Amino acid sequence: MAGPTGERIRIRMEGYDHEVLDRTAAEIVKTARDNQAEVHGPIPLPTRIERYTVLRSPHIDRKSREQFEIRTHKRLIDILKPNQKTIEALNKGLNLPPGVDIKIRVITGN
Repeated sequence: MAGPTGERIRIRMEGYDHEVLDRTAAEIVKTARDNQAEVHGPIPLPTRIERYTVLRSPHIDRKSREQFEIRTHKRLIDILKPNQKTIEALNKGLNLPPGVDIKIRVITGN
């Protein structure tokens, strides 16, 4: 399925703002396709939602509470058949916006 060596690059991105995350994913896909690599994705992964409940006042209105939540959006991109040009372009050409965390893994198959 992947190249003759079965090598591929898996990029996992996380961020709080889904619009910035989608723009970054589109930039990565464009860079990989410009360097003749086959790309699968971006694949949206389930959003992690963390909810916090806080007392508004510890005294009289004890039952009055306020709720906050943090949503962490995730995307997955697989780059199949990467060549040396693709790897160099991804290392040098990407300038990540603040708030986007990226993890890159090289997976060798078979």
